[in-house]
This record gives sequence, structure tokens and C-alpha cells, in this order.
Amino acid sequence: MTDNADEILTLLDPDAVNFPDTGKALKDPNGLLAVGGELSPEWLLAAYSKGIFPWFSDDQPILWWTPSPRCIVRPQNLRFSRSLRKVIRQKRFQVTFDQAFADVLDGCAGPRASESGTWITHDMRQAYIEMHRQGHAHSVETWLNGQLVGGLYGLAIGRVFFGESMFHRATDASKVAFAFLASQLREWGCELIDCQVCNPHLSSLGAVEVSRAIFETLLVSEVRRPSFPSPWPPAPAPALFDTT
Repeated sequence: MTDNADEILTLLDPDAVNFPDTGKALKDPNGLLAVGGELSPEWLLAAYSKGIFPWFSDDQPILWWTPSPRCIVRPQNLRFSRSLRKVIRQKRFQVTFDQAFADVLDGCAGPRASESGTWITHDMRQAYIEMHRQGHAHSVETWLNGQLVGGLYGLAIGRVFFGESMFHRATDASKVAFAFLASQLREWGCELIDCQVCNPHLSSLGAVEVSRAIFETLLVSEVRRPSFPSPWPPAPAPALFDTT
């Protein structure tokens, strides 16, 4: 329950893809909007297009969120740190696109010191693998000596990339993956990367917070723009960091 009549936790009808107005999201917990629905591509595409995403544990129903403030990156304004550019110039890491999507999912679902479990449940994993099969979800992989050591994945709708999660098993591996993703998206005219909720790692990569209203204003125009190239190339353009 809530003292604010505008805040209502909605129970979704699984037979009708219909999300409530995001202004009804709870303030505590921040952004919780609805319960139920499905994890089918139809539901997921409808949700992300409105800035809504699923996040829940194995012992919970499907929970849909739209937090405020929202964490975003504007690729056109992004400038990488000198130390990160140095790591990239050393070319220790090989970076690929969409070459090991399921492995990246598993890496993101792996145990972390700061978390007791994972939100990437079996059902979530299957849902995003299907989204990848249909060309909506993409991964970036970072390799070292032929071993997968980092990466990230997310969804692309229009000219927006909705980042979901990243992981690393070697220092700087996830940062390098993000740098190549953001630079490639910038080359493709992307104006918005959604990072959902900020943390120190994302902030160090140039992420900032904006209100839900500002985020949705950006989102409504960008999801309607022509999509990124499909399929994505197996690797980022080789000259991305020649002048960055």
C-alpha cells in the first residue's frame, strides 16, 4: 500500500500486453510498477519501448520496474578516460559482437562478491536467448588469449540500446566491452544507452542520472528511429579508437 493515490502496483493480465502509466510506479521500492504478465518477446518489446524492464528473483512473480532517476549514457557526448584509452591501444583484448551470447548471460549470472544471488533466473535466461535469436538482444564479448573474460548484453530497439548486465573476469574487461559498444553505437547514430540504475562502475564509464520524465522524452523519439544494422557485425569497426 501507499499513501499516494497516484502510486498503484498493477496486476497485469497475461492475456493482454498492456502496461500502466509509468507515473503510477511506487517510490518505495523505487520504480516498481507492475506484477505478472509474460516474458515473451511481445511483452518485452512493449515494456522496453516504454522504459520498463523486468527484474525479479526465482521466488518472486515477474516484477516490472521504471525507476527515477534513470541512469543513461549519451554516446555522442562520451569521452573515455586516458587510462581506458591506453588499455584499448595496448590491444590485449579482442572484442566481438554476438559471438557468445549465452556465455555472456552465464557470466553476468555468475556469483559476485556484492550480491547473494542472481536476478537472471532460468526463465529470464530463456527469454533473452529467444530475444537474441530474433535479433533484438545483443552481446559484446571481451577475450584474452582465446578465453572469454568479460562482456555485456542488452536489447536494441530503434536507435536505443538497453543495457542489462555486464561482467568481468579480468581487470578492465567489461570497461573495454562497454567502450567498444558505445563507440560503435555512436558511429551508428545512437543517442541513448539505458543503464537503468547507476552504480560507481557505470558512473566511471560516463553514465549520468536524469529524471524519468527526461528519460521518457528521449526514449519516445529514439525507439521510433530506424534500427541499427542487422545482423550486427561479428566485431566492432577496427578504426573506432584511431582518433578517440
